[in-house]
Amino acid sequence: MSVAPPPTTAFSDRFARELPEMAVPWQGTEVPDPRLLVLDEDLAAELGLDPSWLRGPEGLQLLVGRAVPEGATPVAQAYAGHQFGSFVPRLGDGRALLVGELTDARGRLRDLHLKGSGRTPFSRGGDGLAAVGPMLREHLVSRAVHALGIPTTRSLAVVATGATVQREVPLPGAVLARTAASHLRVGSVQYARATGDADLLRRVADHAIARHHPAAADAEHPHLALFEAVVAAQAELVARWMLVGFVHGVLNTDNTTLSGETIDYGPCAFLDAYDPATVYSSIDHGGRYAYGNQPVAVQWNLARLAEALLPLFADDEEEAVRLAVGVLDGFGARYGTAWSAGARTKLGLREDVDLATAGTLAADLFELLRAAGADLTGSFRALGPAARGDESALRLLVPDAAALDGWLERWRALGPDAAVAERANPVYVPRNHLVEEALDAATAGDLGPFERLLDVVSSPFTERPGLERYAQPAPAGAGPHITFCGT
Repeated sequence: MSVAPPPTTAFSDRFARELPEMAVPWQGTEVPDPRLLVLDEDLAAELGLDPSWLRGPEGLQLLVGRAVPEGATPVAQAYAGHQFGSFVPRLGDGRALLVGELTDARGRLRDLHLKGSGRTPFSRGGDGLAAVGPMLREHLVSRAVHALGIPTTRSLAVVATGATVQREVPLPGAVLARTAASHLRVGSVQYARATGDADLLRRVADHAIARHHPAAADAEHPHLALFEAVVAAQAELVARWMLVGFVHGVLNTDNTTLSGETIDYGPCAFLDAYDPATVYSSIDHGGRYAYGNQPVAVQWNLARLAEALLPLFADDEEEAVRLAVGVLDGFGARYGTAWSAGARTKLGLREDVDLATAGTLAADLFELLRAAGADLTGSFRALGPAARGDESALRLLVPDAAALDGWLERWRALGPDAAVAERANPVYVPRNHLVEEALDAATAGDLGPFERLLDVVSSPFTERPGLERYAQPAPAGAGPHITFCGT
């Protein structure tokens, strides 16, 4: 089946044409009763897609992978990956399709990609389907992460399929349509390297340079410059996660993008009480991807990227390793600089406060929060009123008066600005108990709680009357939060 998109939008099949060895032409499975659950109309407009057309029958067929836009070649992408440290040479889109690429209003090439669109040659025994709850989770959390100013894939829409998905219990099925700078990952490069095809490895790297890091093409060693650009992007990304308490949950190499965007919102969650050891994912038994381990996990993934790219760095392997290590060793400093700069802003401090001072002060506050089991989001938001002289909210969260007094004295000496702090510290994040409440209701057919929560997290820095419950952590006795990947 084929249908042309609205005339303002032209699709292309660049990935399928340039890397055919990593693209299996495919189509989404037939959907008995497609029904739009949620659509990001602003994102649709950015992509040149008419929201009213997307809501119609032709648009819905595009969003579930049954309609092939003119100029597109929908494919299941091949990639490899280390999953919880174990290498799998052939993963790929087991329940997803890259529909094609389109150019957004800012002239950027963007992927349109589906999740839950049915079995593919990479399904490895899975059903290729997705349920309403996990797909709405990705829509909700990716919207929140985008609103927080963190690079991310974005969800365009979630469409209920009318089919039943069998998990522990039968669940209503859904397909998620998302956009991304691309879906190239560390695992994409690993797949190319594992084939032993040197030309394919070079073409994947060149494709990544052209899509994401074009300045690398002019460097003396373009592929080493590509690696350096990915290291820098990922260091910045994970620093941003850490500053807002985002826990990705499944930081495998196939979930580490070359663009530096957050991808795959499976067992993700935001911290309530600040604790670096926090794990939400039901499958992360050893805490490999605990909140506090995320910088180390990302650096480990980047080391695997370096291994895959080694033949492109130098003909001599020893020299290639030396060059790779030199770049990889810079990850810590890049991460530290990004974290300290972000922390300085969250503390409401001017840019002339040196990063070392700001970083130490922030680290000491985080330690106070850990010792108190204090709510991360609420504590940093309370810095705004505290900068104006009202410390009451912060003192409720950090009851150790002597320790807090000492910290406040050091902070005030640096002249914090309440407005700066409030622009950097959200009032609202997707609180875990509210996310589950909304998803449970949506799965049962009531989208009201989901729509309200989506509206709240879409404007995270603006405090609004009547939304007090959305700024509160889970009630006492709620028990530990557990997330699931949805497959």
